[in-house]
Amino acid sequence: MSRLRIVNHPILGPKPERRQVSFIFDGRPMQGLAGEPLAAALLASGVRLLRRHEESGTARGVYCAIGHCNECRLTVHPFGTVRSCLTKLEEGMVVETGRQLSNEITGRIVT
Repeated sequence: MSRLRIVNHPILGPKPERRQVSFIFDGRPMQGLAGEPLAAALLASGVRLLRRHEESGTARGVYCAIGHCNECRLTVHPFGTVRSCLTKLEEGMVVETGRQLSNEITGRIVT
């Protein structure tokens, strides 16, 4: 398991045991813990860039980690666009870097 994980928190105590699962991120095989947020599995695997800003192209990653913003959105097949901080990791997930969103009425990019 990744050395980037906190395994014994000073207040919360030791990390509960979970089974390891495999998933695919941008074509690369990865592993995480069943039921953990997808964002946590990616962070523990060293992934920081989750998508690029629609207009500027700047890197985006986990920001609030509680589902209020949309910075951590990814594409999970077959579900579509999800917030990775709220999406639980499951065995065999196929995940891609977040895609640009567009406004179907005006054709403009939505952030």
